[in-house]
Amino acid sequence: MLRHELQPGKLVAGVVLTVAGVLYAGDAGGAWEIPWFAAIPLVTGGLFLAGAVAFLTGRIRRRRTAGRTAGGESGPDVAT
Repeated sequence: MLRHELQPGKLVAGVVLTVAGVLYAGDAGGAWEIPWFAAIPLVTGGLFLAGAVAFLTGRIRRRRTAGRTAGGESGPDVAT
């Protein structure tokens, strides 16, 4: 089976949206009361956090791959 790379931004977004779904499922089932507007800051904040995590992950991966492809040379301006 092919392995895929971990994408923490999607993981954070999935967790936040799952939490929002569980909260409203509990409200619908009568376990507790959640105001209707609670989803707006929860989902907005969660998607903002997921975007920030995805951005940082992309920057870290880009930096790591650039370091590996350099091959020990001093940089891109090395004369060949």
